[in-house]
Amino acid sequence: MGIADGKRALIVGVANEKSLAWSIAQELRGQGAEIALTFQGEILEKRVRPLAQQIDAQVVGELDVGNDDQIAKVFADVKQLWGGLDMLVHAVAFADREDLRDRFLNVNRINFGRALEISAYSLVALARAAEPLMEARGGGSVVTLSYLGAVRAIPNYNVMGVAKAALEACVRYLALDLGPKNIRVNALSAAPARTLASSAIRDYHTMSHEVEERSPLKRAMKPEEVGKMASVLLSDLSSGVTGQTIYVDVGYNIMG
Repeated sequence: MGIADGKRALIVGVANEKSLAWSIAQELRGQGAEIALTFQGEILEKRVRPLAQQIDAQVVGELDVGNDDQIAKVFADVKQLWGGLDMLVHAVAFADREDLRDRFLNVNRINFGRALEISAYSLVALARAAEPLMEARGGGSVVTLSYLGAVRAIPNYNVMGVAKAALEACVRYLALDLGPKNIRVNALSAAPARTLASSAIRDYHTMSHEVEERSPLKRAMKPEEVGKMASVLLSDLSSGVTGQTIYVDVGYNIMG
């Protein structure tokens, strides 16, 4: 018996086998959940479908989180597939590559708004679409992915840090709104991981090395550790936890 036995989970944001969302999908499947994945665009579809086959997951279609019609279609497909939804993983973020290499001071209005729309507002849009499906199952759990740059000024993280700060605020307000429906919302703040997204950050390797050198555990975070903690937050083991940001960063966030 796994902690996710009989649960249905929609995971948004798997890009390839290095995605933290993929680690979450693997762990949830191992814990007994049924999994549905989405993809964005033809290139990512070619990567996601073989991964879905590895864990016997459904691919419910294309999802650009900036497209309300695609959001509506994906959740309609989930409803047709399962009738309801227990778990939602939001692992989506975006900032223009140049804005992660230039000074934060130089981010323009359009790029600032786009980063917040994709990285933070998308959680609101997905949670709103998930609400009736989770209510049909008696409640549910939502987990999103954040980073320490939400609460500290991390060199080269720039506008993404601002977007993650907004994301963590959205977690708290969504937890307030959805709590009466027995729907919990939490964020998981992970250490730097070698993913498609992190490749856009200038001097990423320095960030990663800093964690290994200064964290209490004196090592890098393992992607599977994110999967395990996300599975706990999504399961009934954390039934009293909502509106929180939980750190899975080998303790780096506590250091002065």
